Amino acid sequence: APCAGHQFLQARRPEGSCRNIAPQIFEAPDRMQRAVVYPVDVSLDTTPDMESRIVIRARDGITLNSKDYASARGMNGYYVHRAAWSPDAQFFVYSMMSSGGHSPWSHPIAVYARKADRFVAFSAMIDGRPTLSGEFKFVGPHTVTTMTWRQVGAIDEKVPVTVDLEAALSRVPAD
Repeated sequence: APCAGHQFLQARRPEGSCRNIAPQIFEAPDRMQRAVVYPVDVSLDTTPDMESRIVIRARDGITLNSKDYASARGMNGYYVHRAAWSPDAQFFVYSMMSSGGHSPWSHPIAVYARKADRFVAFSAMIDGRPTLSGEFKFVGPHTVTTMTWRQVGAIDEKVPVTVDLEAALSRVPAD
């Protein structure tokens, strides 16, 4: 199917195809904000969901912030793999996968912090270490756990890492 599945296509699809692709909407538990994950349709050689853009909106529809993970050619960016709001509705967390297949072992995770109104790479919260799984889970109101490596370069030695997002955010300098 040329319209879904995060894949390269064997034959180029027609311009304007796949108009049925819809964004994914993630409403915060308190219903005050929502995160919308849009497919970024850059290349006709891929499905239109190969790369993503995140838009954070207030309840009334006003755009508060956004982050684009598209690449110029549509094959070297990232698409959202999994996404969820924290139980306390203060953080939107999402994992990504590479659209071009680079670093297939790495699954970057990003965090939108509501009070600070900013996006932060999860790796910045864990001393620059990469995340090695697209899976994560909340183990508290704003505490998340996922996998990283035991030591630099040890991709095969995965260990869990748990982060209190509120505390970690205070240690990450603003861009």
